[in-house]
Amino acid sequence: MKRDETSLQERYGPNTICFGCGPANQNGLRIKSHVRGERVTCEWLPAKHHEAFPGVLNGGIIGTLLDCHMNWTAAYNLMGAKGLDSPPVTVTAEFRVRLRHPTPSNETVLLTARLLELDYPRAVVESTLEAGGNVTATGRGTFVAVNERHQAAKAFS
Repeated sequence: MKRDETSLQERYGPNTICFGCGPANQNGLRIKSHVRGERVTCEWLPAKHHEAFPGVLNGGIIGTLLDCHMNWTAAYNLMGAKGLDSPPVTVTAEFRVRLRHPTPSNETVLLTARLLELDYPRAVVESTLEAGGNVTATGRGTFVAVNERHQAAKAFS
């Protein structure tokens, strides 16, 4: 069986403009998260303008990568828990990032996320960011599904 390489963002939010994960934001990071069994993964290649200083990825960019990737992991798992055809729109209730080592900006980074807790409409997710086979940052966040009146839901209309 051929693996579907369409990202969650492309499949469920092709017109979204989020800086981190919106496929429609030409100036954004445009991450692409893929379901791989119990985990969700993303490979992303930094550009020179994502650096904090020469050769090192900016911490704010790292936070954005982790936040958006965990958010899509939460949305995907909330969708599955309710048997929905598409994920609910989710927002970040809280997240934290631990910068463990400098992240090189000249190579592809790997994001891996997994669900820790699910109590609809809330999901808790943890994630790692790796570069060169080393974990350089970790994240943990709580994400909440919102109703169609929420500002974030309007982006999916």
